[in-house]
Amino acid sequence: MPAGPSPFVPPAQPTQPAPPAPPTPTGPPAKGTRPATRPAAAVLTVSAVLVGLMAGLFFAFDVSVMPGLAAGDEQTYVVAMRAFNKAIDGNPLFGTVFLLALVAAVLSAVLEFRGGRRAVALWVGAAAAAYLVVLLITFAVNIPLNNELAGAGDVAGMKDFGIVERFRTTWVTTNIIRTLLCTTALAALARALLLHGRATR
Repeated sequence: MPAGPSPFVPPAQPTQPAPPAPPTPTGPPAKGTRPATRPAAAVLTVSAVLVGLMAGLFFAFDVSVMPGLAAGDEQTYVVAMRAFNKAIDGNPLFGTVFLLALVAAVLSAVLEFRGGRRAVALWVGAAAAAYLVVLLITFAVNIPLNNELAGAGDVAGMKDFGIVERFRTTWVTTNIIRTLLCTTALAALARALLLHGRATR
């Protein structure tokens, strides 16, 4: 008995190759991604400059002003120190730099943290903390002594120059501490600038 016709099997269709994956972009970041770091970099730089200015001012008093005054008599000490304090207190630029240094450091720490650069934020935060101690010492010790000296009356009629001795000990010591703290803050900000540059390169 003849065999029946075999069932027709259609030929297999060739498999279409999958389309190639789009190449991964290797060029520069899209427009608008890098400029977001510019305000943070600017604030961090300003903070370092302001803290550096304060460190230089305190250092100048440590190595020249206070030793020079100590070499003279008490009356000269009082007259000169009053003149220094009046010049500084009446200068709006000093007040701006003195207070804005802390504001800039705190703002910089916030910007770095929100930008995901936490290591940078930690260094800036350490600098802000050190400078905050500088402000606290200034308002708690140095300014009260300056006010006491200013209210001591006419130098020609002064009988008690105990305020001069307090300046030679307490004021000078706390100013050295302020110098060290500002220098520490400046070093922390320098480290932060280095890390910021690496993170945004």
